[in-house]
Amino acid sequence: MLSEAMAALAAAGGTAVVQAAGTDAWTEMRQQVARWFGRGNPQREHAELERLDQTTAELEAARPAEVERVRIRQEAAWQGRIEALLESLEDIERVRVVDELRTLLAQQTSHRSVSAGQSGLAVGGDVHVRADHGSAAAVSMGSVTLGNPSQPGPHQD
Repeated sequence: MLSEAMAALAAAGGTAVVQAAGTDAWTEMRQQVARWFGRGNPQREHAELERLDQTTAELEAARPAEVERVRIRQEAAWQGRIEALLESLEDIERVRVVDELRTLLAQQTSHRSVSAGQSGLAVGGDVHVRADHGSAAAVSMGSVTLGNPSQPGPHQD
């Protein structure tokens, strides 16, 4: 049985594979993950490339209503594959392979790029927007006028 930290790393690996699928980072991630799973065996590496391609195909084929379910299923599948590999290794080799996986995931995280279109906002962290005491707050509001609304009553012309 894997430690909690290794299970969390496997979960992060599964998520990283699925998040990279179909993005600009996919080609590099696909090769690195296949090499990591292949452990120097070209046949295993080829089989992993096919599995990774199948992941992309399933995500791309998913109807909009199914995308989230397919993503969750794929993340769980890759997490399970990573856990199975880690569990199959002797302790000393497992430590080395875990370090390789951490490095691979760190590289993917550092290569992510974020872009926001015109008038967009890209944030790498939490955003807290708060309004109080009758004020208004937003990340982007456009044209806003604040003031006291007119009171209902007889109209004066």
